[in-house]
Amino acid sequence: MSSVPAPDADPSVPTPTEPAAARAADPQVIEYLRLGLAFDRLERGFVDAYTGDPSLRAEVESAPAPEPARLAERARTLLAELPGTLDAARAEFIGSHLRALECSARKFAGDDIGFVDEVRAYFDVDITAADPERYRQAHTELADALDIPDTTADALRDAYAAHRRSDEIPPERVDDCVRAFSGALRERVRNAYPLPDNEIVEFEVVTDKPWSGFNYYLGNYRSRVAINADLTQYMSSLPSLIAHEAYPGHHTEHCRKEQLLVGAGHDEQSIFLVNTPQCLMAEGLADHALDAIVGKDWGSWAQEIYADLGLRFDADRAMRIGRATGGLLTVRQDAALMLHDRHADNDTVAAFLQQWLLAPRERATQMLRFLTSPLWRAYISTYVEGYQLLDRWLDTAADRAAAFGRLLDEPLIPESLRRELGDQSARSLRSRRRS
Repeated sequence: MSSVPAPDADPSVPTPTEPAAARAADPQVIEYLRLGLAFDRLERGFVDAYTGDPSLRAEVESAPAPEPARLAERARTLLAELPGTLDAARAEFIGSHLRALECSARKFAGDDIGFVDEVRAYFDVDITAADPERYRQAHTELADALDIPDTTADALRDAYAAHRRSDEIPPERVDDCVRAFSGALRERVRNAYPLPDNEIVEFEVVTDKPWSGFNYYLGNYRSRVAINADLTQYMSSLPSLIAHEAYPGHHTEHCRKEQLLVGAGHDEQSIFLVNTPQCLMAEGLADHALDAIVGKDWGSWAQEIYADLGLRFDADRAMRIGRATGGLLTVRQDAALMLHDRHADNDTVAAFLQQWLLAPRERATQMLRFLTSPLWRAYISTYVEGYQLLDRWLDTAADRAAAFGRLLDEPLIPESLRRELGDQSARSLRSRRRS
């Protein structure tokens, strides 16, 4: 039996013509999936992962090319129809993503949308430029961590560059290090956040990419993690990279949500779309992954693994430097604001990145590739705002490990966390008043 399309259905988003497994899901969810899949026709890679009914994707792929303006209209229509038969939490999740997709469609259609408004629509956060005094303070702390008495810009840049050179992983040892850390982290994760027996991550080395690492979730508890060989890998950052992309970061989250949410009929979780609130949540989760599974003092753990590989890693020094450079978290978001909100030229922004991140010219140029990519230009905010929002939320938890487990397992969005933070603030205020 064929189904009848809704009177206002967009003909560029195909309607089902024969029964399929996914069509047992809520019709509103199917329309959301169909809409999301259509964006991959506008920009390949917009659908970061899809593990749902393959026939639904085939329908979208074989349909006429979608028109961005019609996709924006369809997103508004689906948003207006919520909650329908969905419960409040699922309707809120889908609604936040429909607002993001509506903005993306308008951007594809050529609408002029301010950068701050674009970030707000995509990720449900408001961004502002940081106070440069924060960066000056971070540089002072970095000079102390590097044990240099001369805190002039040139001295700091030279000392930091020397530290980075000493922290480099020899290219021929990167594969050994990746295998060692992925194995050690996988064992910890499988004890703390059990995974299906058939889950697996395959690592590959790639070049000519604007990012340092990327998780391609393939479904059925499998991921392919690509590591960019154009960028030098460092002992102080590789453990975090593996935790971020695999255990207990992106791969672990995908596996847990596929098993627990998609398995329970929450088919909206079978698609992962770029420039949506789930990206901010996922990147914030992944940036907290190493601390969550090993602890904030993970350096001594990493030092032992490197020692087994015959590599010398100064954990104490690396951790002190890492805490100092944590004050520079917002530099790249400020650079994005300079580019897209204040319309500074590339050379000015590259100089800003070099000044505050103490980055060599080629590294600043690599960062600009990411910040100027049409698909990825706003994405830097997922790391900045995602880390900060989740950090505040995790800090309020009585059991941080259990709270991290909620991030892995539940369909939380930024508004969910802000609401809980607001409740926590209200409870704390009432408690202070009673005392």
